Amino acid sequence: MATNDINRMKELNELLAKAADAYYNTGVEIMSDKQYDDLYDELAALEKKTGVILSGSRTQQVGFEVSSGLKKIKHPSKMLSLDKTKSVEELKSWLGEHKGFLSWKLDGLTLVLTYEGGELVQAVTRGNGEIGEDITQNARHIKGIPARIPFTGRLVVRGESLMKYKDFERVNAEIDDGSKYKNPRNLCVGTVRNLDSRVTAERNINFFAFNLVSAEGYEENSFSARLDWLEQQGFQRVYGITVTSDTVEGAVADFEKAIADNEFPSDGLVLMYDDVAYGISLGETSHAPRNGIAFKWRDETADTTLREVEWSASRTGLLNPVAIFDPVELEGTTVSRASVHNLSIVKQLRLGIGDTLTIFKANMIIPQVLENKTASGNLEIPAVCPVCGEPTEIRTSDEDVETLVCTNKACAAKHIGKFEHFVQRDAMNIVGMSTATIETLVSEGFVREFRDFYHLDDHKFKIVVLEGFGEKSYQKLADAVEASRNTELSRVLYAMGIPNIGRQASRLICAQYPTADELEHLTVPELTAIDGIGEILANDYVKFFADEKNLAEYHALLAELHIEEAAAVNSESAIAGKTFVITGSVHIWKNRNELKAFIEQNGGKAAGSVSSKTDYLINNDNTSNSAKNKTAKELGIPIITEEEFQAMVGNI
Repeated sequence: MATNDINRMKELNELLAKAADAYYNTGVEIMSDKQYDDLYDELAALEKKTGVILSGSRTQQVGFEVSSGLKKIKHPSKMLSLDKTKSVEELKSWLGEHKGFLSWKLDGLTLVLTYEGGELVQAVTRGNGEIGEDITQNARHIKGIPARIPFTGRLVVRGESLMKYKDFERVNAEIDDGSKYKNPRNLCVGTVRNLDSRVTAERNINFFAFNLVSAEGYEENSFSARLDWLEQQGFQRVYGITVTSDTVEGAVADFEKAIADNEFPSDGLVLMYDDVAYGISLGETSHAPRNGIAFKWRDETADTTLREVEWSASRTGLLNPVAIFDPVELEGTTVSRASVHNLSIVKQLRLGIGDTLTIFKANMIIPQVLENKTASGNLEIPAVCPVCGEPTEIRTSDEDVETLVCTNKACAAKHIGKFEHFVQRDAMNIVGMSTATIETLVSEGFVREFRDFYHLDDHKFKIVVLEGFGEKSYQKLADAVEASRNTELSRVLYAMGIPNIGRQASRLICAQYPTADELEHLTVPELTAIDGIGEILANDYVKFFADEKNLAEYHALLAELHIEEAAAVNSESAIAGKTFVITGSVHIWKNRNELKAFIEQNGGKAAGSVSSKTDYLINNDNTSNSAKNKTAKELGIPIITEEEFQAMVGNI
């Protein structure tokens, strides 16, 4: 089986996942439906040809499961840790005249996988080396662990599950617990051991095989060739190269240079004898096997002066301390900030403005405070939130970890979801305004209400120097904000986040009352007179505009916008008053959203699920066994193609 088939399958999965994410989450179509279908078919054909189905394949739907607990599993033999060194000379001496395999020492959670008949039957954590925990269901949602492999004998493989730095930052920002995870490894461990497998899937954990323990009937003796073979079976494998005592020093230097660009955390290197049989013949000591050795770099440190502690607000109300210090050079880059994680660590370090701090990079990547040499302890803990100015409070978790929180329920930092809704595609459509960006703008105090998005230029020189920003990224964001000023009134109404008033309801209301002034004065009887607006929606709507704060925010936002007149709904069309549900891919319209908008513009309704109120299900594949097709057939609802729908509409 050719390795390029596996690589092509990985590429296809990435392309399809990216296209699906763009279509459903941003509204940007990066490929046509035909292109998507062609790539999907190619992937399915390659899976059939190779016998490999990669983890997370777009052709598979793995069910989620919530466990009541993790079963304890005893390892067949004790999993020992490698001896360690920080000396390249010792590596050369240890290798001697033998060929070795040098690879990353990945910093995550070690897993042992067992396959039988080509299927994953068990995944166990390393645990204490003797007893681990069964996380098989979660393993089915880890990238790099194939659901099926072509090798049908019993196979046991070890590897590392870990999390990319960017995923760590994304997930850590969303955690509602009292204190955040300090590093990707801790978050990875918590995720893999989570009792709900959906959490594992959402957090994007990766697995890299680093050792083939056994494969029934497979005789290859080269350690590096065995890893190549695992890659052909569909596994992600650790990156490494073969070395000799003459080349190992240069190889270590090359690995060190690559650290800055590494997406995954590593805490050194591993050197194994490439001759597997020779390595095994050496046996083991009471605490370590003799077939390999770990190498760790000496941490580079630098002393600097603490100038400020910034308290960054999160959506949970937690105020996270960040040390700001005079810039220092570490591992080839300049750093001037380091997270201090929580109030307990601030107190342990006895931080004070002007203190001399020793800084290092954890895993040669993440800046951390190693020690405080002067420890003045004179830092003043803020009594008010930097975002809203309301009082703060110190809280202690069950683990005795102290955190600083904002007590104001109305603090803008606690309403990130409100701003996320505001910028989304169907609302104000501010392209590129991600959750992380919103959190930064709110935390820095630049965004407190909707209108503030349209005054980011007041803070430009502060924004461009923030981590993750720059002149180009700021300008791209500013252009997107400016483009969103020209919009329809129904989008504005939806963007306000009125309870139960969705995009469809906003369109219906604005079609009947097309001016901004009318919208804020509507009564319950006027609203319920609109077909499709019930009493619950009407009451929520009226209650929203009766709140003076909501009304003021509405007026302030309107002052920033240029409202375009929406095209009149064609209530005389052949589909007016009829309810449609759309499923499957489309090829006449650009995408399903475009078809949905067409239906609504011509007086029809586009629902999300099939019910007795549905008039037609639009599906180009009426032989599909999808749930919507089955429901439509059970209810006697006609299933029509796009062409049939087009004929129904006529010459619109």
